Amino acid sequence: MDAMVNTVKGWMENPVKFARSHGVTVSATPDGSDPQSDIHFLIVEGFLLYNYKPLLEVYNKCYYVTIPYEECKRRRSTRTYTVPDPAGLFDGHVWPMYLKHRKEMSETNLDFQYLDGMKSKEEIYNHVYEDIQNTVVNVL
Repeated sequence: MDAMVNTVKGWMENPVKFARSHGVTVSATPDGSDPQSDIHFLIVEGFLLYNYKPLLEVYNKCYYVTIPYEECKRRRSTRTYTVPDPAGLFDGHVWPMYLKHRKEMSETNLDFQYLDGMKSKEEIYNHVYEDIQNTVVNVL
């Protein structure tokens, strides 16, 4: 997690330099302007990211996908793992830890947009994309 914090902060200092140093080609924009002056986005995604205090200060937007217990259990049961889940793992560990971490997350005072995980991936993507577009338009 410390390495991720350092990576995120390195990107924040200079997104173009960071991209180039990691082998990502950054070219001039279509209008020929310097990419350094463009708006840059970094999406940080993962389990428990809203519970790690050193990252809390870097978020501009926070999205959290929720699904009900029954759907979560159903989806988990359809996954294929090299080593299968032992009987009772979901009810005895997975769901209780989800509830614990979600409670901790809600105590961070971050402004979350909760997204309905029962919607299609496309609907969720479109909602987030539109929200980010609106934010950029309102900042410019």
